[in-house]
Amino acid sequence: MEPLEKPTVKAVKEDKKIQKMMLILSKATIENVYAAFILANGARMEGIESEIFFTFFGLEAIDKAKLEHLHVATVGNPAMHIPTMLGGLPGMEAFATSMMKKEMEKLDIPPIDEFLEILTASGVKLWACKLTMDMFHKTEKDLIDDLDGVLTVGDFYERAGGDGTHLMFI
Repeated sequence: MEPLEKPTVKAVKEDKKIQKMMLILSKATIENVYAAFILANGARMEGIESEIFFTFFGLEAIDKAKLEHLHVATVGNPAMHIPTMLGGLPGMEAFATSMMKKEMEKLDIPPIDEFLEILTASGVKLWACKLTMDMFHKTEKDLIDDLDGVLTVGDFYERAGGDGTHLMFI
């Protein structure tokens, strides 16, 4: 009986580039909305297809009545570096939101409504979640005009098919 050869591992580096970014936005806090928008915009700037699926409370980022009133999450946010009790004090959320908006203005980051226009102009697809719309009793009239449509989760996954697609949950 011949001795078995020790298996060798060949590292094959394939240069597979990202072709499409599929972002799922589930919370409409300012920090989450801007994270999704910046990632989607950055993808488009790199020539990568980009789509955002707004589900559960993330739907507020494209709700005409709510998108200008989003706040920073001060309670339960360890990155705020303040005790939860302080984060829940009256006015703390408004104060933190105002501070963040001032810092974003200094960096020439557009407000949410303008950013949505930039995203759609660059080709980012914006989708509302059908289940969320049904659950929160929303219609397409409640949402921004530049919305690409309403999808079921299955429709969203179908759009995510193919090599080079990455999904990111925010």
